[in-house]
Amino acid sequence: MIWFVVKVIIAIAAFVLIMRVGMLILGGLSRTHPPPDPGELRRVNLRYRCSVCLTEVKMVQATEDLPPPPRHCQEDMDLVAPTFE
Repeated sequence: MIWFVVKVIIAIAAFVLIMRVGMLILGGLSRTHPPPDPGELRRVNLRYRCSVCLTEVKMVQATEDLPPPPRHCQEDMDLVAPTFE
């Protein structure tokens, strides 16, 4: 009877320990990064299109005036002229 109680206490302690570690890991993943310092990001209006699947991406902030193109379908995306809105 006493061994059963000891096993239950050990199981409860292991459960609590595993839950706390899991919650700490998930809490660390859910924290947002602080915003960048003013002046680090520039406003841009660039549109890229994947030449394979025709997916389009609009980039509105970048660290450079003309950043390198993003990759999609394992290929660099093509810079396209902005549409008139």
